[in-house]
Amino acid sequence: MECVVYRCAKQAEMYLYLRADMAPAELPEMLRKRTGMLTQVMELTLSADRRLARAKVETVMQQLADQGFYLQLPPNGLISENLHFGD
Repeated sequence: MECVVYRCAKQAEMYLYLRADMAPAELPEMLRKRTGMLTQVMELTLSADRRLARAKVETVMQQLADQGFYLQLPPNGLISENLHFGD
């Protein structure tokens, strides 16, 4: 499964995995507001035998198949409180 990984501007260490056949503009509006500007950081080919640093590849692949994206939150719950309220 091919995907593109983006860094989210609104939160340090938050990344969005997007199915390769989708564009960021196709994401739900609320998600786009919470992530802010997206900067592409890499393209990946996911498979069951690939390891990811902070997520289970099976979970990422399932969410990509179901909804087209997977949002990887920062480690240890270090989420900025402003992220919950938007701009």
